[in-house]
Amino acid sequence: MSSADPVYVRLPNWVGDACMCLPALRLLQRAGCRLALCGRPWARDLLAGLAPAGFVELGRSFGENRQALRQAAAGQRNVRGLVFTNSLSSAALFRLAGIAAAGYRGDGRSLLLRWALPKPREVHEVEVFYRLAHATLLRWQPEREFPPVPEARLALPLTPAHHAAAAQVLAQAGMNSPFVLLAPIATGLHHGKSKAWPLFGELARTLAEQGVACVACPPPHEIAETRDAVPAATLLPPLGLGAFAALTTRAGAVVCNDSGTSHVAAAAGARQVTLFGVTRRERTGPWSPDAVCLGAEGQWPALPEVLGAVQRLMAGADS
Repeated sequence: MSSADPVYVRLPNWVGDACMCLPALRLLQRAGCRLALCGRPWARDLLAGLAPAGFVELGRSFGENRQALRQAAAGQRNVRGLVFTNSLSSAALFRLAGIAAAGYRGDGRSLLLRWALPKPREVHEVEVFYRLAHATLLRWQPEREFPPVPEARLALPLTPAHHAAAAQVLAQAGMNSPFVLLAPIATGLHHGKSKAWPLFGELARTLAEQGVACVACPPPHEIAETRDAVPAATLLPPLGLGAFAALTTRAGAVVCNDSGTSHVAAAAGARQVTLFGVTRRERTGPWSPDAVCLGAEGQWPALPEVLGAVQRLMAGADS
């Protein structure tokens, strides 16, 4: 494979997973692969700092996605790809678009993938993505060696535009002092249970009584729910994911559920407190040596525990 040929990478469909595949993406780049990223529209902005060779926007229509991929790869020979998603349709999409792809086998995908690899079990999702990229590179470049484990940090590269947008919304809100960024919403259920810590409202109210400013920056479809969850917090206007990641780095503390926000904050290197009650931090927790993780599967943390963690992070931000 020529180093000039782009590698088409099917990104995960969830924000947190897209953040967790960052070490795998950087491994591909360090191996000389020019990345043509393929994924949901929001991923273009989130991963702009990687400076990919191209971005193929994928929607809900299989036929339109196939056409978009075919058009992007038109005129290229021996086109290769890597599929991070696990669905049969994603493997079929690359096959029908004429892209020889690597991915994890299962659900009949082996018939559609050129390189069908066994999926590891009982490891963190960052390692799941990284091992796929690592095993694929060993097949594409067998004469080379690659680091067998991912780095300790996700290290999302942010652009000047991301930082400027975050600074602008804070200035417009008159937010000058260190603040706490709250993300009380967690989409979906885990084994029928809510992934959202139920005490965000009390946390925001207690911090406000102590003179600590709290803000939230939900996407448009979560504004009403966020306002109900943390009425004591100032709501900032919605931001693109890259600018939101930059916003997390400006907070004295980010408090979030085990959700996409947790992984965005970890990717940006923010000071964060991630709360667990129904999920396992060993599998889906923030990939950051500095993240504070409270609670466990089956047991949410108490308010004083979370409040103490936030106060310690804020004290560090002030020093």
